[in-house]
Amino acid sequence: MNYEHITQVFRRLALLAGDKIMEIYDADDFDVQLKSDNSPVTVADQAADDLISAGLRAAFPDIALVTEEQASSHDIQARDFIIVDPLDGTKEFINRRGDFTVNIALVENGKAVRGVVYAPAKGRLFYTQPDGTAVEEMGDLNKDTAGLVAPLKVSNPDNDALMVVASKSHRDQATDDYIKQYNVKDMTSAGSSLKFCLIATGEADLYPRLGPTMEWDTAAGHAVLMGAGGTIVRFDDLTPLVYGKEAFRNPHFIAYAPGVRLKAS
Repeated sequence: MNYEHITQVFRRLALLAGDKIMEIYDADDFDVQLKSDNSPVTVADQAADDLISAGLRAAFPDIALVTEEQASSHDIQARDFIIVDPLDGTKEFINRRGDFTVNIALVENGKAVRGVVYAPAKGRLFYTQPDGTAVEEMGDLNKDTAGLVAPLKVSNPDNDALMVVASKSHRDQATDDYIKQYNVKDMTSAGSSLKFCLIATGEADLYPRLGPTMEWDTAAGHAVLMGAGGTIVRFDDLTPLVYGKEAFRNPHFIAYAPGVRLKAS
């Protein structure tokens, strides 16, 4: 794989998709529909997906592409593929809360190895560099030339005073009960893949997810977190979370900085 090319293309497409999303976000109104699973979808989801998919297929015609908005891609069986959530956090988008992201990731042999997470409403761009390390880019975010970047590194957590992040739209009692097993200094809520990025930056130590997610929800954030020294494990047996599973469904999982002493599920 030419990781330099992958980094450039992923970054540029995420920024372009972000611009398209914000055009719709800033409009007076936009249509919201329900998919077959009753999850919401907007014209922004589809517009971003069209742009990203076209760009990826042109740049990487020989790599399988899986994207949330194209049901036909959900039947792909491959160990190596690109996986996309063109607008992760649609509920945050609809409610104009800003915690939504563009997610693009490369999976190789079941591992999320490269990825970009862009939060256009917040102006925050996280991605893996060609060598796999994770950064946050600062400044004006020029689409053709990367600017100044800050390396990301997970925290050295204090297990007597952990910083915990949880889902803003999918919080439940099971998650709260699990979090109560830890000594928590503070807890914050965030939407979309920003939760992984908060651990990658050291702003949080632990993110347990005891609810349904799909691989396109997690792969890009997983790559960024891994590039910052973090990890994600299955909730049931604490083995690494892998990709290319049946129907691209994830089990419950825990994302964390490695110094966290995990509690039994």
